[in-house]
Formats: sequence, C-alpha cells, structure tokens
Amino acid sequence: MLTANAISNNLFQPFINHVKFQTLAHEKNLSIISYIIQEKLIDPQTLATQLARDFCLPLLDLNAFDKSLVKFEWLIGLNEHCILPLWQQQEKIWVAIADPTNQVGLELIKFNTGFTPQCIVVEADKLQAMIKAILTEQTAAAITDLPQLELDHLAQATLIEKPSFDINDDAPIIRYVNKILLEAVQKNASDIHFEPYEDHYRIRFRLDGLLYEIANPPFNLANRIATRLKILAHLDIAERRLPQDGRFKFTLPNQKVVDLRVSSCPTVHGEKIVLRLLNSHELTLFIDSLGFESEQQQLFLDAIKKSQGMILVTGPTGSGKTITLYTALNYLNTPAVNILTIEDPVEIHLAGINQVNIQTKTGLTFAHTLRAFLRQDPDTIMIGEIRDQETAEIAVKAAQTGHLVLSTLHTNNAIATLARLANLGISPYNIATSIQLIIAQRLVRRLCDHCKILINNFYEPHGCEQCTHGYKGRIGIFEILPMTEAISESVMRGSSPVDIANAALMMSLRETGMNKVKQGLTSLTEINRVTG
Repeated sequence: MLTANAISNNLFQPFINHVKFQTLAHEKNLSIISYIIQEKLIDPQTLATQLARDFCLPLLDLNAFDKSLVKFEWLIGLNEHCILPLWQQQEKIWVAIADPTNQVGLELIKFNTGFTPQCIVVEADKLQAMIKAILTEQTAAAITDLPQLELDHLAQATLIEKPSFDINDDAPIIRYVNKILLEAVQKNASDIHFEPYEDHYRIRFRLDGLLYEIANPPFNLANRIATRLKILAHLDIAERRLPQDGRFKFTLPNQKVVDLRVSSCPTVHGEKIVLRLLNSHELTLFIDSLGFESEQQQLFLDAIKKSQGMILVTGPTGSGKTITLYTALNYLNTPAVNILTIEDPVEIHLAGINQVNIQTKTGLTFAHTLRAFLRQDPDTIMIGEIRDQETAEIAVKAAQTGHLVLSTLHTNNAIATLARLANLGISPYNIATSIQLIIAQRLVRRLCDHCKILINNFYEPHGCEQCTHGYKGRIGIFEILPMTEAISESVMRGSSPVDIANAALMMSLRETGMNKVKQGLTSLTEINRVTG
C-alpha cells in the first residue's frame, strides 16, 4: 500500500511534520498530499517529479497523452477523486494519479473495472483539466451526436398516456433523457436523481439502496433536462418555485411496463428532480423471497390468515415496508376476499384489489377514505401509512370489529411502535386488543453469487461485471413482535420498553442480519452499515 511514510524528501517535510497542516488536512478529510495539491502549496510539476521519485513510480506528461483512448465508463464516480484510468493491460489498469496515497480512488477504480490499478504520477493541474475535458466532450457527444435509432431497445418503446408535445422538438435532449431512463431500467435502479449545483450538474442512480454518480451533463443543459422530465410527467413547466409531483409510464420492447413517479423540488441552483422507478413486472411478491427466518415467516403467515386484527410494518423510508405489505395482499388476494387499499400514492397495481390514491387537496384523506371503506363490506384493509390520531383510531376500530388491517409506521424498531401508537392517543387497552403482529425491517445488499469471496469464514464482496461493487439485489432483515398474552398484559400495565422487550424474546434486526452473514447472503460490513 502506498502511504505518506514513503516520502522522505525535504520538500515535503515542512508540511508532513507541521501539526497545523496535518490538522487542516484532517478537517477536510484529505491526505497531506491531496491537501498540498488542493491548496497549491507546491508547484504541480515539482510535486509530481518528487512523488514519482519517492514512490518509485513512472512519471507521465499528460499533454503527450491522447485522451480519446480513455473509456468513458471507467470515469463513473471518479470526479471527486482526481484519478484517471488510462489503458488496460491484461489484468491491470494503468491510472494517472496526482496523489499516490489516494487509496479510496484506487479501490473505486478496482471496483469499476475489475482490474488491479497501477499508478502513473502526473501533474495535478493537467490531470484535473483532462478529466474535465473528457467529461465535457463525451457527455456533449452523447447528447448532440446520439443517432435517432442508436437506442435499439428504446427505439421501439412507446410512452403510455403521451403528453401533448412535439417529439421532434429538442430531439437530442429527448434522446439523452431516454438513454438515462433505459440505463436505469437495465441497471435495476430504484431512483434517478437529476441535481443542479452552482457550477455543475450531475445524475445519480440509487442501486441496491446506495447512490452512485453516473453522468455529468453540461451545466447549461440543466433547465432543458428538467423541462423534458416535467413534460413527460404532465407538470407545469412554467412553475419553478414550488414542488410538483407527477408520474408517467413507458413500455419496453418486451411489452413490460415501467412506471415512474416524478418529484420536482426547487433548490438554490435550480430544480432537482427525482424519479422513482416502479418496476412492477420485476417484483416477486412471494413470502419466501422476503428474507424471513423460518420462525418469523410462520408468525407472519399465522397473522395474515386471521380474519381480524392489525399488522404493522415499521422502518425508515426505503426499508421495503411496501413490498412486505403487498406480499401479504398478494397472498390473500382471492375471489372470496374483498381487499381495499388507501395509499399516497398507489405504487403497485394488483388485479383484484380496490386501490385508492389519497387527494388531500380535495379532502380525500386517509381518515375520510377509511370511513368510506368500512361501508364497503371489506375483509382486508391496507393503509399506506398511519400518520395521525384520527387515522389510527379508525384503523384500531376496524381491527377490533372483524377486519384485517395492514399498515405502516415510521419507527426504528418493533417495541418503539407501541410507544408511537400511545403518542398518537391510542389507549393501552386498544393497543393490546387490536395489534396482532409488529414487524420492523431493513433492506441489506445481497452479495453477488458470481464473485463473492470467502475471507476468515465469512463471505465478502469482490466485484464483477454482473454486480455493483460486489452486491446484486437486496434482501430483508426483520424483527417480529407477536402480541402474545404476556406482551398484551405488559402493554396494559404500562410497562417500560425494556420490560416489554424482555417479555418478547424476539430476534433483533442485527441477529437476523448475522444469520444472513452466516448463510453467505450478505457481508458483515453491510450488516454493520445498516444496523449500526
């Protein structure tokens, strides 16, 4: 590993040994070399020459290098690391680098390409200029030179509910946005972020729960890209001061439909737009695929088979609560059962289930619709989220009067859900007599079966062409609290969360996660990231 300890020349000693510079570099989360480069404390040519000598590395003048040889896909996510992959040779990839101690950038290169990086020292100013030039040229080429039928897959795709606009207007932008959308679908991204900043514009995909930078279009295209997305989503393109929400669909050549939910939000540098991809055709709404432990799965099945009571699924945004609820609905969905859902908005459309989008502006709230549901002879009711006391009270009443009620709450764990309901004004008696089951859950990234490696008896990510940094897909980890007689009594006595937890004797989220590690499904690093 290359470290600053390799530096012995007097050129660097005043900076390395001085506490002031060490502190300033640490505050900016930089190595001492990167700090010297950023603050321009040493002439770039002098610095590069000395680093190459100290680290016994080759030195390259980038002015003599043909930047057209660089592969654009190698640059993904590398902008902030000031490192440039130059060419690949067998299992190695040669990279231009100004700071040879930049281990994060080198690891990212290895993840992106699958090859072992070999360093070539270059001057920092020339490296930064070349990276900027490559990104600008290749992104502009992708936008302005993209042939009409280059996107073989999307050339046959058609928009559903086409907005009224001329498809020939601003055609390069249309094709570029289409390219981004298609790439997101192909990579199985859950979200796309279009983000304007003071002097640059970036596009990121959320893959398996984490965001990755995938493109940096020229900043002057920000408004045109935002306008195109707003047209697709039937939003007001003249309104840039207020948030807006919409959605649109398109079908792929294989006739599968991708539903995109669109949210625009004004920022100080322009409109940020986030697209949520709802790939309903790729969903597997089967209980076996959720990730329950065997005992947890049986508790879940026992609860949803009951004719009344409430099942609550808790966790932060993006923890998979909706999928768990829809999996239960899919299991219950038979001609003999009347199922109604109220959501904000409906994310997955299931045939045979009556689904309602709330419309707060028109008075169609959760509570208002829930009252109407109770006059519709329901067997099962799904409430997207219990947000207020009125909705909670109606839901409890429904669960106590012969209906199975499924819903979500935003709490960190199963025990905290009991306190949350109490904070919403639900009495201990009603909590104890209405709740059947509480599920707390998180999603963890699943290790790629093609490249995971065994290290010290545990599997760890490696990275290959078929995954993202060693992971592919996600799986749930769960904490399940059944409302047993002992727990009901504890709730009605007003026992503390600690006492209730002791009475529950349930597997925690971390314990469930460690089981997934032992099974080789995920890594210890991932469990630590998610469960803390």
